[in-house]
Order: sequence, then C-alpha cells, then structure tokens
Amino acid sequence: MILDGFAPASIEAGAQRIRQGGLLGLPTETVYGLGADAENDAAIAQIFAAKGRPSDHPLIVHVLDASGVAHFASSVPDFAQTLIAAFWPGPLTLILPRREGVAASAAGGQNSIGLRSPSHPVAQAVLKACLQTLDTKGQPQAPVWGIAAPSANQFGRVSPTTAAHVQGEFGADLMILDGGPCDVGIESTIIDCTRGVPVLLRPGAISREQAEASCGLKVLLKDELLEHAATAPRASGTLESHYAPKAKVRLMNAPAMQAALDALAATTALDSVESPASTRVATYSRTPLNTQAASVLTQPMPLDAAAAAHELFAVLRDLDTQGVQEIWIETPPEAPQWDGVRDRLQRAAAS
Repeated sequence: MILDGFAPASIEAGAQRIRQGGLLGLPTETVYGLGADAENDAAIAQIFAAKGRPSDHPLIVHVLDASGVAHFASSVPDFAQTLIAAFWPGPLTLILPRREGVAASAAGGQNSIGLRSPSHPVAQAVLKACLQTLDTKGQPQAPVWGIAAPSANQFGRVSPTTAAHVQGEFGADLMILDGGPCDVGIESTIIDCTRGVPVLLRPGAISREQAEASCGLKVLLKDELLEHAATAPRASGTLESHYAPKAKVRLMNAPAMQAALDALAATTALDSVESPASTRVATYSRTPLNTQAASVLTQPMPLDAAAAAHELFAVLRDLDTQGVQEIWIETPPEAPQWDGVRDRLQRAAAS
C-alpha cells in the first residue's frame, strides 16, 4: 500500500512497521529504500530475501543525525567528523569501524559499517519517530537507532525514484511512504574512513573534489590503495555489474552512436517486410542524432549532470516499459560532476 509520506499518521505507521520487524519502502533524497530495523536480524534477513541480495553484501544504515553514529561506530576519524559536519544530512555514506555486537547482519558480517543521514523530510521524520522512547500511549519502548535501507528494487536492477517504482518491484502488500520523486536520483557517494585516509568507493552527488575541499585531505580512489585491497570493506553498489535495466545497455560516443544508427537504418531498409519483432533500440544522448529507422526511440539526455542524475533511473525504467531491447547511451563527459552518472552507466552496461 502507498501512503502519503507527509501525513503524521503515515509516519507513525511506518515507524511502527519498522519496530514490529517489518519492511518499509521509504523515500530518501537519493533513491527509495527498502527499510528495516538495522539491529533486527530477522528483519534484515527479509531485506536480503525480498531483494534476492547476497547476505554478505552490506547494507547502508540510515541514522537521524551525527548523534546516531556513536551507537554503530566504535571510532570516527577527525576527517570523517569533518565530512559529517559538512554534508549531513545529505547524500554521503561513510564506512566506519563497527561496534562489536551491533548490526552485524546489516553489515554483511564485516567489522565495518556504512552510515548516512538522509536529508529527505519523510526519512528524517521516520527516523525521529523510531527513536522515540515512549509509544503513543506513553508506555516505555526501546529506540530504533537506525534503519538499514538498500535501494528498493531487485538486486542488481535499476533503483527506484518514485513510490510507484517500489510498488512495481514488490507489490501492493509492502507499506510504502510516498515522498514524491527523489531529488538527486542516484545513490549516495560512499567514502571509506577505515584506512586512515578517505577513500572513494562509489561516486555520487557529492564529488571527490567537494569532499577534499571539506576535509582538507586527498580523497584516494580505491585502486590507489591496492596494497590494502585484501582488507578493503565491501560496500553497497560497487559490484562491476549493477543498476541494469532489462534491456541491454551500450555506451558509445556520439559519432559511434550515429554510425550505428545509420547502419541500423540501412539494414531496416533492406528488409522487404519490417517485422514488429525486430530489435527495438532506444537512444539517450546529449548530442542530437538523426535516424530513419522507425524502430528507434530517441530520448535527449540533459546537458547538466545533476539533471541527468535526477532522471537517469526513471528514464531507464520507462524505456524498459516501452519494450526496447537495447539502449544506446552517449558516454558522459569525463568532468568530475558526471562521475556518479558515468559510474552507474558503466555498471549497467557491464550486465
């Protein structure tokens, strides 16, 4: 069922669902999450089962604010404290040493844990309600310190940015709080803070350059610490193949895409009868392209990186709905602001 996420009664119902060990679809500023009490092992197992996600692939735990970090993390480096002060609440996840005996299942059994404070008002309201130590009748209740919430989609597939996307993944029985379309549209930036220096594990809306300017340290790429690769923590959304629609994704530069369209048009023209079952292609590009092939759907990509990130997953889902078999996408620029979009598309194309 989809509830109005801004209604107080919906917030209370969502918090109660979390407290009872159930699953909840909830909005964040990045994508919609499939949430459960981060310290309820049975509830965490439901997330893994519902998503078809390996149980050793860690989940990000969402906390109300910086005060929640002390419950889950055994220590916080100074540079991580600076990043928290600069970017929380917001689309930044920090990997920190995990307190022993806390949220082991959500962390995929690792001795580290990914934490972030989402800025979406509905997520903030649910997290605040979960921390209440008295129920609606004034009776004592234990606080829920964090909500583990990976993206609310089947594992490896396109993340959801609307409540309807979530319902399409998991059906009408799941309680979903509708907070409107997600503002950012791609998952959070992930920075590992367990190795003495900040290491970027996944790009997102907060760029490497922004993080460096904030904490005053060089943010390394994970490939720059190869000697520590064996001890590097696993993190959400960092598999080579991820974020994939049903259609095959191909990344190309604009000239290569135009050449492929010309070749497709020539092949179609040679067919004596155009078959409706022939390969249907969609293009998603910043550069205007020309095609005479009737089977091609064209979708313009925004020239602005933030706008492209905002609509990316919704566009991929829509093209899947229209039944295309291949999606040809113009490779994003190498500029830092495009890192998050480029990362998601490279992983989608690896499937």
